[in-house]
Amino acid sequence: MPLQNRVTPLGELIAHPAHGLVYGNRGCLHDAHGEIRRAWQVKRWIACRLEFKDRKRVALLQPRKYTELFFLDEVTAFAAGHRPCAECRRADYVRFIELVGGGGADEIDERLHAERLDGRERRLHGVRYAELPDGAFVLEDEMPLLVLGERLLEWTPAGYIRPRARPGGRATAITPPTLLTVLRAGWSPVVELLHQSARPNPREES
Repeated sequence: MPLQNRVTPLGELIAHPAHGLVYGNRGCLHDAHGEIRRAWQVKRWIACRLEFKDRKRVALLQPRKYTELFFLDEVTAFAAGHRPCAECRRADYVRFIELVGGGGADEIDERLHAERLDGRERRLHGVRYAELPDGAFVLEDEMPLLVLGERLLEWTPAGYIRPRARPGGRATAITPPTLLTVLRAGWSPVVELLHQSARPNPREES
């Protein structure tokens, strides 16, 4: 049975057999039986490489260990409110701090926490579609959609489906403002920025 450790763009934890391309954590969220009991433990929500220095995870969701999380890609991790890990993605982390400013990890984590949550509820942000960079996520009819060029793509745990035209006017952004700033700068991380399903189908371009 799939573990409940796949993360949606809204930051929710779901069980799904699809494998993610980005790894991360936000503290210990599970109990001694591997059941998810809370949405987050610490304000330091990070996104990591799947592999680093030959480290091996013998078993996931071990008692009193952090909960291993998996994201479809980097833009999903951004939408959920995670930032690059300072250890396994050092170059990304340094570039990230340069782009967003602030006094280091603690200050950035506090800022991101305020941008992604309103108490226990997800915080969303009003913005014009024209101001959204590629890689941003918006919410329409309770569905997370990826902004990519002139298209919106529906997010699923296994990839992107059902492209549609990008509209004008106002949007409800899921991706926190600080992370939109990073995407606007042309973010190119060491992990997968976009799942391969986001690439245009040749038949769509003809």
